Amino acid sequence: MQIIKMKNLLAIICGGMLLSGCSESEPTVEGRWYTQTQVNTGQQLFLDNCAECHGAVAQGTNNWNKPEPDGSYPPPPLNGRAHAWHHPLKGLKRSVKVGGVPMGGKMPGFGDKLSDADIEAVISYFQSKWPAPIYQAWLDRGGLK
Repeated sequence: MQIIKMKNLLAIICGGMLLSGCSESEPTVEGRWYTQTQVNTGQQLFLDNCAECHGAVAQGTNNWNKPEPDGSYPPPPLNGRAHAWHHPLKGLKRSVKVGGVPMGGKMPGFGDKLSDADIEAVISYFQSKWPAPIYQAWLDRGGLK
């Protein structure tokens, strides 16, 4: 009887370990570097921190590609219609972290508000809006390097 109870306890412990490991090894979205959990987390972070300027679905502002009177440009779309896909992941992370001010832009940095994992989640959210050909072009340009 004692052996059966020990076997049941061992099965419960092993099952729990297996289940806890599942969340750590979530598969990536097909053909992408990120997971669906990152996209889901990133959506709320994007709405809380980025949507005011870049739009709720990363659509950017009207006339985003025309300079304002001071020579700066309005916030661009991040949904694959503008130039974000020209930048590797490392550059996108840096842009979110330190902002665009060091490069003459107006975007503030979010490194003091968002963790590295949060920044990756935000990027995964707007990249999830990129059509497959744009995402593939980004990969072909060395996006993950």
